[in-house]
Amino acid sequence: MPNLQNDSLFLMIKSLNSVEKRHFRLYTSRNQGSEEAKFIRLFDVLDSIKEYNEEIILKKVKTIKRSQLANIKAHLYGQLLVSLRLLHSSRNIDIQVREQIDFAKILYNRGLVLQSLKILDKAKALANENSQYILVLEILQFEKAIESQHITRSIKGRADELVKETQYFSEQISIVSRLANLSLLMYGLYLDNGHIKNEKDSIETEKFFKEKLEGLNERQVSFFGKAYLHQAFCWYYFIQLDFARYYRHADKWVKLFSANEATIKREPFLYLKGLHNLLNALFMTGNHSGMVEELKTLEKFYQHSAAINENVQTLAFVYLYTSKLNLHFLEGTFKEGLKIVPEIERKLLHHKNYIDVHRVMVFNYKIASLYFGAGDNPKCILYLNNVINLKVGHLRSDIQCFARLLHMIAHYELGNTGILEYLIKSVYRFLSKMEYLDAV
Repeated sequence: MPNLQNDSLFLMIKSLNSVEKRHFRLYTSRNQGSEEAKFIRLFDVLDSIKEYNEEIILKKVKTIKRSQLANIKAHLYGQLLVSLRLLHSSRNIDIQVREQIDFAKILYNRGLVLQSLKILDKAKALANENSQYILVLEILQFEKAIESQHITRSIKGRADELVKETQYFSEQISIVSRLANLSLLMYGLYLDNGHIKNEKDSIETEKFFKEKLEGLNERQVSFFGKAYLHQAFCWYYFIQLDFARYYRHADKWVKLFSANEATIKREPFLYLKGLHNLLNALFMTGNHSGMVEELKTLEKFYQHSAAINENVQTLAFVYLYTSKLNLHFLEGTFKEGLKIVPEIERKLLHHKNYIDVHRVMVFNYKIASLYFGAGDNPKCILYLNNVINLKVGHLRSDIQCFARLLHMIAHYELGNTGILEYLIKSVYRFLSKMEYLDAV
């Protein structure tokens, strides 16, 4: 019997807030056919149950046959997406631009060529203003197709202008894409290997990074290209354990957005990531006053994050509470820090469908460290077991190694000498496998 907590439709419905549910019901209220009534009734049932269970669904909606359920679910899923698109289009510039491209296509197909070009021109200006260069290029391709098939007499020298625009925006996309790729590669390198372990690692990382930046002219880099460039530098210096330079680029990254607040609304994820790196850099460099100040900025952002979307709110929660834990480590207020652990666990449960295993691992490790600092070794071991028992391969091998070392120390502190010989051999084997054998 299917009982899948991760059913896509069920998860989507559970992610909706009251405004989105009301909008969906209003959106679908005009459709009163029998087939439409079925998918609306299915929505109501899925909204009311706590766990996905097809047997319960079929009992509650007797008009739906088992053979129909898959199709009705697919139809409901599609209708929900349309409803959400209509509701949130004003918050997303890219959705607005795509809508204008769709309108231009409709007009063009009806033979209203000049009207179509007029809409495309406005859409292109909006996309360019918001650095949506891929959409600008898509509009240019559409404009070129129209100009090559129709004598519009729109502007003299239009062909040359379109070609120049296409070349310029193609270059911009190439640069931004290159820097975004580099940032992602550095992040992947960190997830796989953690920080450098020796001089050989340092030399190889430096060579890899410099090769990827070779030939880049920073004067030609656009706003978002600069943000990705600072992000890539942050990962590079973080991996290299050069926290002073890590801080420098994180600070430039945040100031880039702070100088133009409209970009924060446009790309909240990239800004939030920068703020997280800045707080992390302040923690690594022991800058207490700076960390307290930036934590206020993140707290303020978190308070309004729900109004943006669930994804932003989840990420803001992860970064805010990671920084709060780090602040307690910096201050040495371990027992005081334990007061926010129940709050973190409640929020982890609330956001469980949107938080990846890496974040869960980090929280468990930090909470374990907090209990260790507070002298509660049994609780420390409990949270470390959550890290050790995760089947995640080489993901964050540094945390996996540190967790096992701390686990062994906590047992030693408790006087569990009977298990220590086994743990020493087990930890040694694991460190050897992860190539983490050093002086410690």
